[in-house]
Amino acid sequence: MRGMTNQQQIKHLTQTAMVTALIIVLGFFPGIPLGFIPVPIILQNMGIFLAAELLGRKYGTVAVGLFLALAALGLPILSGGRGGAAVFVGPTGGYLAAWLLAPVLIGTLLQRTHAAEAQNWWRELLIVWIAGIGFIDIVGAVWLAVQSNMALPVALLSNLAFIPGDLIKGTLAVVIARRVRSVVDFGIPA
Repeated sequence: MRGMTNQQQIKHLTQTAMVTALIIVLGFFPGIPLGFIPVPIILQNMGIFLAAELLGRKYGTVAVGLFLALAALGLPILSGGRGGAAVFVGPTGGYLAAWLLAPVLIGTLLQRTHAAEAQNWWRELLIVWIAGIGFIDIVGAVWLAVQSNMALPVALLSNLAFIPGDLIKGTLAVVIARRVRSVVDFGIPA
């Protein structure tokens, strides 16, 4: 945080804490079990997209990292009231690990392509869909295959059930982030 005033540091930390709280709140909505894999459909991953879009790669990763640290310590903040270190080695562990890296990918691509600018909404949407949804679902499927002794093609195929909902959540995240950025100055580089 070199070169920042105390006021800027407080602003960034406050915004980071608010986005972390948003991710926690999105976990209050119960997951929808699919039955054929031990990973439910959840709303919480939309918070990961919003963290990247609103806070950029650095602070978005801090927000998600803080959230995951609290979950690892046992706070029941993951969807369905789950928490604890065991969750990170269970079937959803790959998705959680990918959540930590997604803000770096999304934030870097948003910055390099200037996709957060007004006329580039479609570019921002594609970045969230590919670097967010695609990355998280692939890493999650790979871990699911390893952890559950499932064939990788089967794990990848089972993730297709998440795609329609994830595309909606990704689109909502872009719409919400653009609206929030038009009203609130986050002042944080991607």
